[in-house]
Amino acid sequence: MVVVRDVEAASRWFQDVVGLTSGHGGDEYEMLLDGDDLVLQLHRWEADEHPEMGDPDDPSRGNGILLWFSTDDVDAVVERARTTSADVIDGPLENPNSLLREIWLCHPDGYVVVIAGP
Repeated sequence: MVVVRDVEAASRWFQDVVGLTSGHGGDEYEMLLDGDDLVLQLHRWEADEHPEMGDPDDPSRGNGILLWFSTDDVDAVVERARTTSADVIDGPLENPNSLLREIWLCHPDGYVVVIAGP
């Protein structure tokens, strides 16, 4: 689960750039799917039922955490990143360690999102 300022905007970003689909929708909570598989949940910071999610005013959130997605079609993600003007941090590149192609993106809430595949 990723905690965000705007669930609907975050959901659109993951749908438009990563290629996921909405499984729930709403302004407080979202389930994002790859086919029938749940791969990510989004939750709004200000939703009161989960105070243990963290402090939205703490700028260190996300430090050291990468949201990593595997795909069979990195080229499609690269193209979606270009057409949506996603903030590309690095790539596309071939990682010499994993021998996978990768693109590193910055989500609007500041999380680093990596998409990798053959």
